[in-house]
Amino acid sequence: MAQDSLSAPFLIVGGGIGGLAAALALVQRGFRVTIFEQAPQIGEIGAGIQLGPNAFNACDALGVGEKMRRRAVYTEALVMHDAIDAALVGRIETGEAFRQRFGNPYAVIHRVDLHLSLLEGVRDSGNARFVTATRIVRVEQDETGVTVYDQHGEAHRGIGLIAADGGKSVVREQYVGDPPMVTGHVVYRAVVDKQDFPVDLQWNAASIWVGPHCHLVHYPLRGGEQYNVVVTFHSRDKEEWSVRDGSKEEVESYFTEVCHKARRLIELPKSWKRWATADREPIGQWTFGRVTLLGDAAHPTTQYMAQGACMAMEDAVTLGQSLRVCDNDIPRAFDLYQRSRVTRTARIVLSAREMGRIYHAKDVERLVRNSLWKGQSQQRFYDAIEWLYGWNVGNCLAEDAVVPGVAS
Repeated sequence: MAQDSLSAPFLIVGGGIGGLAAALALVQRGFRVTIFEQAPQIGEIGAGIQLGPNAFNACDALGVGEKMRRRAVYTEALVMHDAIDAALVGRIETGEAFRQRFGNPYAVIHRVDLHLSLLEGVRDSGNARFVTATRIVRVEQDETGVTVYDQHGEAHRGIGLIAADGGKSVVREQYVGDPPMVTGHVVYRAVVDKQDFPVDLQWNAASIWVGPHCHLVHYPLRGGEQYNVVVTFHSRDKEEWSVRDGSKEEVESYFTEVCHKARRLIELPKSWKRWATADREPIGQWTFGRVTLLGDAAHPTTQYMAQGACMAMEDAVTLGQSLRVCDNDIPRAFDLYQRSRVTRTARIVLSAREMGRIYHAKDVERLVRNSLWKGQSQQRFYDAIEWLYGWNVGNCLAEDAVVPGVAS
């Protein structure tokens, strides 16, 4: 052990997927944690998310892989169709050959079920305390620890702080102060029961229909008893980063050009949640002494790479490994964690922006997009995504991470 005592807890701001993953990584290193959540109770909202092999590697490293596996649906393929003429644009098989290449499957899961898997792991550890209905508004630190202040002015002391408080992070605002990049893209998400979902679209695949300035996504959840439905479009209006209830009428007005087979998807949900999306420019510094950012607080991204939750869990594993090789020296470990994550997460943010353009291509760009993957072998597909899905606990640290004389 370096200079840091384990008598005081690590503080974590945010009880979502990133915060819980960070808690698991920290308790593995022998720390106690206090998790602050502004909601009245620890829980999750939302619909489905996708899990690449990197997410399985992260959950295994955090000790909750089996919990998550029991709740996931394992897909046979990633499929892209043109939303105008229903033509197949590309198909990546995610069966045995995919698993052999990347060591894990591709799956989809309800966000609530992933959060529950992490939450059970944190509670089982016996080393976590939850403080709910508490919003952290200010951070102070010194050489030995961090003090955070909540909305009531009460102070909470810890040896370090992980800010996993989302894209609108209060901690990031204090230390970085950069503006969000509102995309103008609006996302509607809903979950539909299997009995109400078209039989001819009940594919065991993560499926996307791509069209001019819009796309639609669907895939099974919870053993195929439900289906996740996501539609995205470029708004005609000036948007602000927000979440609110949506309307079927608005969605329908943006999908007049898509084929009937795809358009049926927007007839299904009984209620919609509407997200006006944003990201931020990648930054090279998100660690400040004994304070560091994690997940969307560090690198908020749009949804087009389906990697937001995956990156947060990768962050947590990398944080834990950094503490291991730095013998729990918090400032040194935070620096190593940051250096190990900045380039990869920036690539996700920038790739998501470009993928959004590819999905939403129109006119001649649409024709170019539809020709990109024609005749592509599965091996070529796998080679192209190796950088993304080949991540694991063994390669997560920066190349200069070996610390002489420190045992693992």
